[in-house]
Amino acid sequence: MKKIVVSLMLALCLLLSAVALADDLPAGVQAIKDRGVLRVGSKVDVIGFGLQDTLTGEYSGLEVDIARKLAEVLGVDVEFTPVTAATRGQLIDSGDLDMVLATFTITEERKEQWDFSSAYYTDYVSLLVEKTSGIGTLADLVGKTVGVSSGSTTARALTEAMIAEGLISAPDYDRSLFDAATWTNGVSFRQYPDYPSISTALSGGEVDAFAMDMSTLAFYMSDSRAYVDAKFAPQDYGVCTKKGSDLSAWVEGYISTWLADGTIDALQVANNLK
Repeated sequence: MKKIVVSLMLALCLLLSAVALADDLPAGVQAIKDRGVLRVGSKVDVIGFGLQDTLTGEYSGLEVDIARKLAEVLGVDVEFTPVTAATRGQLIDSGDLDMVLATFTITEERKEQWDFSSAYYTDYVSLLVEKTSGIGTLADLVGKTVGVSSGSTTARALTEAMIAEGLISAPDYDRSLFDAATWTNGVSFRQYPDYPSISTALSGGEVDAFAMDMSTLAFYMSDSRAYVDAKFAPQDYGVCTKKGSDLSAWVEGYISTWLADGTIDALQVANNLK
């Protein structure tokens, strides 16, 4: 009987130690727990990723689900803030947001400014055009003007795809010096603060095509529009957090685990992304 009691006490001690370890959060993560709210930047117009119902205000999508799971693990509420390609990094830097899940593509340049988790989804860049434009391939874009989002990498991705196909001659091309505002070799760009503005510009003839990740373009498809026959520049989406923050490693631990155990696969399926 004495041995049984000792064994039970030892098991209880191990259990209590495990619980204590789980609650031993880094200071930055503990601060969020103490606040009681995880502040997340999200898109509001990307089907399957971050979409806000205009009537109820409710958010839905893969990125929304991941954010809610992270908040659930931490035992806090989640507060979503609409972001654009131009504002999402700024709101991380200012401390207004703890993290961003907003089809934020991981690039080496961006990793110098912010931390990113492992990719939870890979998308591709494409283009949307009016059917009456006669544009069907990348070759048809030569000499055209393309609408892109300010702060995105889309213009550079399209330019590099056209160079790779021999549609643009740019022997001295340097991607680190690329500027969508001044590029006019083979194709030119107009930058807009948000996606609805680009869609309106496409309808009004200000631009000949709308370039963006395919997940975003799906929201702006209509009977009068078509996709260009091109899919290029894989876009790996990750959770963005402040560079060097305690939160970064904590987030990566859960994202990598959920990638390995099929949790994120299941969320992709639930949001019709697979």
